[in-house]
Amino acid sequence: MTKISAHLGISVALTAAAISTTHAFAPGPSNINHVISPTSTCLDAMPPLIIGPMIRRMREGDAKKNMPMAAADEARIEAPGLRVGAGAWKWPPVWPYDSNFFKRKVEMDAKANDSSNPMQQMMNGMNGGGESGLDGGDNSTDSGVLFDSMKFWEEKSEVRTELDERVVEKITNHYSFYLRDGMSILELGAAENSYLPSTLKLNKHVGVGAVQSQMDANPSLTSSMIVDLNKVKEDEGVDSVEFGELCSDEGFDAVIMANTIDFLNSPREVFKSSWRALKPDGIMIVPFLSKDAYVDKFEEAFTKQWREMTDDQHMWVCGSFFQFSAGDGWEGLKGFDISPEGAKKEDEGMLAKLKQNDASAPCTAFVVQAKKKSMKEEVDENDVEGFIQSRLWMMPTLEDRDKKLVTPRLARAYDSLDSDNDKDRMLQHFNSLPKVYASLIKMDQFAFTFSMQAQLAADLVGDPDFDGNDLQINNLKMGLGLRKPSKDFWAPVGKLTAAMTPEDKVNLLSYIVPRFGTGDKAQDDALEAFVSGLEPTFSVIRSKCPSMKECDVQLLGSELLASEVLKTGLSTREEFAVWLGALSEVDLEFILTKRKSFKEEAVQNLESFKEARESEVKRVEDRREKIQEQVTEARENRSVMFSPRTGKMEEVEKKGGFQLPF
Repeated sequence: MTKISAHLGISVALTAAAISTTHAFAPGPSNINHVISPTSTCLDAMPPLIIGPMIRRMREGDAKKNMPMAAADEARIEAPGLRVGAGAWKWPPVWPYDSNFFKRKVEMDAKANDSSNPMQQMMNGMNGGGESGLDGGDNSTDSGVLFDSMKFWEEKSEVRTELDERVVEKITNHYSFYLRDGMSILELGAAENSYLPSTLKLNKHVGVGAVQSQMDANPSLTSSMIVDLNKVKEDEGVDSVEFGELCSDEGFDAVIMANTIDFLNSPREVFKSSWRALKPDGIMIVPFLSKDAYVDKFEEAFTKQWREMTDDQHMWVCGSFFQFSAGDGWEGLKGFDISPEGAKKEDEGMLAKLKQNDASAPCTAFVVQAKKKSMKEEVDENDVEGFIQSRLWMMPTLEDRDKKLVTPRLARAYDSLDSDNDKDRMLQHFNSLPKVYASLIKMDQFAFTFSMQAQLAADLVGDPDFDGNDLQINNLKMGLGLRKPSKDFWAPVGKLTAAMTPEDKVNLLSYIVPRFGTGDKAQDDALEAFVSGLEPTFSVIRSKCPSMKECDVQLLGSELLASEVLKTGLSTREEFAVWLGALSEVDLEFILTKRKSFKEEAVQNLESFKEARESEVKRVEDRREKIQEQVTEARENRSVMFSPRTGKMEEVEKKGGFQLPF
């Protein structure tokens, strides 16, 4: 199999999912039910002293790969087959996949043919083509070839998936562990069979699928609707008014989506919509099978990631869809291997392949699932960061990296505000963050680091006057050099402050931009007074402090002028000139020293903030471990316990008697 290029920047765990050919979930010795015949011709020629150690090493390798990445205590309270526990997942800081990762073979082949045809490339260029569609909801390639998924499924309406009964039983049993009577369930990718327990009595079961006739044949569904899950609004969700209304009220206890992720163009958006549909603490369960399970029927609809990755890697990729849709808005992310006994595994060791030759063996089956975390509704003054973090879970445009960087800065900005009114105004303006980052992500990340981007975003949103209106965003872009600067303001400001450091320019930018777009004439006059007062202010400071560096002259002058003139109701330009003229060289040097000390204090405060946060995380983790120890002790000493098999409380005999089913 062709390996994916390492330049995706995927972290260790996800790299194992996206790149490695070593699989964490290969079958162990417990899955092997017969021994190699002593008369096997393929092994007869090998000396016993060689074959013995070789088989032992194979067994040890299989056993190592078969070890679950989950604590024993965690496995005891989950359904059978837990392989990846909540603390085992590791992710890169940003969405690691390009648009080709979710294209079909026909689209990729057409794109390859176009790239090898110089005449076609020239024609594309003449027609304004050639740009790659990065919109997650666009099924087209550079060649213009479309894969119409809705048409494909309609043409396949008479084709049934027909899963092995042993696989169906495993999926049904897994559902039975987490789904309860009276629940409301949303099923994505619904067809003729939901694989739910026959005894489950649901309050509501809404099916969302591509073929109405298939959903009509499903006795479990109480209602259904046709929705194209591959038509999305990028970074927002599925593009369907009816489906959006269904998801908007957080009305479902569970979302199930069996054997569907293999066909999704834009899984992140589908998972975002699913998160919105769930009640707090609701669960999303995503079962899927080996990629060979129904390849003869639906191969044309498989995306690139499904065709080229292994089943083990699919588990990590599916987990990443949770992570990059709502981040910490999901909790308890877990992965299960629910493959039936004797299931054929991909890329097994030589020993397992020699032993397993049953053509009727069932396919492998897996599940990835997580619960929706409750969003904080009100600000806890003792945990402002936690409140802000929850507000950013579903915010578009910001990558996970950006959210982690900007959250503590926003919390500090909130704490620095004096009045409750200013704090309320700041919170109301959180929705402007995506607009800010839409500009920031276009900046050179080496000259304008991610930390600087986060600081500018936090400073802007932390200003009660910033609401992200069009005029403010336009001036932000001019200040960043993303648009041609205005001749009457940004061109002279940029020229006169050229010697300032990037950090100081960012600070000044965050103070200027919120002053635009207020509709207040006095504020417009203040902006004019600022830009016209820069050069005279710098001249006064140079005359009083001839040895001061030019970068410090510009820093001191621009910030003194901004603090007194930019905000209305403080000082006029004339009053500021009189005040500045009265200052001595010693006064100006003192102010500059004090200003520079703020940065050092800010760095120290940031370090203290990080230490306090790490201490709190450790305290919570220690408390969680203590609770888990108490639970374990109580479990070991209990006399009755719930049986998933019977659905009743049963007595536990210390020797023999009822046992856990895993």
